[in-house]
Amino acid sequence: METLRGWRRAVVFAALRVLAFSCALCAAAPAQMIDLYVDRDTGQVFVSPGENRDKLGTFQRVGDSEAAPAAAPAPEAPAVAEPAPAAPPPVVAVPAPSAVPSPAPAEADVGDPAIIAAVGRVLRGKWYERISLRGYTQFRYTALIDKEGEGDWFHPADRSVADDTTFLIRRGRLIFSGDVTDRLYVYVQPDMMAAVGDGDFSLQMRDLYADVAIDKAKEFRVRIGQSKVPFGFVNLQSSQNRIALERPDAINSAAEGERDIGIYAMWAPTEKRNLFRDLVRRGLKGSGDYGVFALGVYNGQGLNRLDFNDSVHWLARASYPFEVWGGQIIEPGIQGYWGKFVPRVAAIPVGDDDVTPMFPKGGVDDTRGGISFVLYPQPFGIEAEWNWGEGPTLDDDYARIRSRYLHGGYVQGSYKIQFAYGDVFPMVRWQYYSGGRKFARNAPDVNVNELDVGFEWAPIPEVELATIYSYTPERTDSSRAPYADFEEASRVGMQVQWNY
Repeated sequence: METLRGWRRAVVFAALRVLAFSCALCAAAPAQMIDLYVDRDTGQVFVSPGENRDKLGTFQRVGDSEAAPAAAPAPEAPAVAEPAPAAPPPVVAVPAPSAVPSPAPAEADVGDPAIIAAVGRVLRGKWYERISLRGYTQFRYTALIDKEGEGDWFHPADRSVADDTTFLIRRGRLIFSGDVTDRLYVYVQPDMMAAVGDGDFSLQMRDLYADVAIDKAKEFRVRIGQSKVPFGFVNLQSSQNRIALERPDAINSAAEGERDIGIYAMWAPTEKRNLFRDLVRRGLKGSGDYGVFALGVYNGQGLNRLDFNDSVHWLARASYPFEVWGGQIIEPGIQGYWGKFVPRVAAIPVGDDDVTPMFPKGGVDDTRGGISFVLYPQPFGIEAEWNWGEGPTLDDDYARIRSRYLHGGYVQGSYKIQFAYGDVFPMVRWQYYSGGRKFARNAPDVNVNELDVGFEWAPIPEVELATIYSYTPERTDSSRAPYADFEEASRVGMQVQWNY
């Protein structure tokens, strides 16, 4: 026991000596400086950054031309021949005796958790030093080619699809994130080009949440705040990583804007959490880490909206990536939610009258289930998702909104090409949806049938160029009477994205 306490006492005193050296060296004359990093778990000091290492500070390098501070005299001993040192002088100077803290009293326990925690806080630095800032911007233009029928050009998520629109900044995101402590991770993402109404732009909150780790390994965590609703793979995949310009209607109609306010319990073993991160880091168009299993409750009314019926939506999701033949990685998933949704309504002109749809008090039943399958592009990739359920839908007489059957999904193929001028991802996607669009005013009954063909090219990691041709045999919206439909249409969307 005395040996153990002596070892702990030595470790703490060594950490305190390093702190004292940093103060002494900061007051010294300028010389060649070096950054030092300390491992959070072992306390070992390194001269280069790395995983689990925090910056300790910038120190003066001691060379041959600089005299080291005088050391305490040592008793004489017989001379012993020693080989000349092969390594350069030590990085950190030994302090003068006056700079060394006085030993703790014999009765003091230097292994006291309070002392260790205080030293740990100093070594880790301030919480705001562990917050990172990054972001991306998307600049878009859509060329309308041809259209049959009398309906207007429209797309629920892309306002560049319109007769009179030229250039559009689709997204302007800044992301603040980091581990404030060992158990608390925060994520804040505003959007500087969000729409609060037709043709309007504003600074809008997209994400504002905290992950609270239940265990030290962070395999169990609770996410609290406004974040993405864990339904579907493509809804969770960042638009910064997605090849297609917009998400498919069938999956996105479950949670337009992809976000809501709620609480989710998530679990994933460390191995899978590392794999989720690696799929994004390697440019394989991953969705990010939303756990192998997630269970939660959320308002159900959508992005930046309050709850209107004192009734939450319940959700469960499971998704498990794993390696198969030749290093290929697949990720099957299953998800579902249920709750009651309160639609937003407005008068609809029908003949000579205006009709305002009615719906049951407390909201309309809103239930879905879906399956997902992803083969990550190494080099060939496949994404496929389908969902079924019942949700708020405008009746044909425009008088009521009730829960009606819905279904739809998409299939996408892609290929990763690496060459001297960057990475290229050619893709083809077919999407289909028939059912209600609950987040639109009056929850219109929509039908979508669309084929997208195009590519994304990243000549340098900071810049991505995308061109997508969309052929739309059908896109209808029952609330856009009397000219709701266009029978056939084609367009080309072009986008420049820069990452920072």
